[in-house]
Amino acid sequence: MARLTPSDIRNLTPEERTKRLEELYNELSTIRIEMATGGGSENPYRIRAIRRAIARILTIQREIELEGGR
Repeated sequence: MARLTPSDIRNLTPEERTKRLEELYNELSTIRIEMATGGGSENPYRIRAIRRAIARILTIQREIELEGGR
């Protein structure tokens, strides 16, 4: 999956953001299970990239939520 930029995330609908967030959580879980069972990851940076993408989505969702209350 390509790197998510803040502008890309803002252009997504709330449903698409939620779906993308679920996909990222599932991918992170899969990678963590592989590493726990000794399989290891061919790209250890992937965990970091996924965690950052999750944080970006959650941050932008929160920004939008706060803007809506004003």
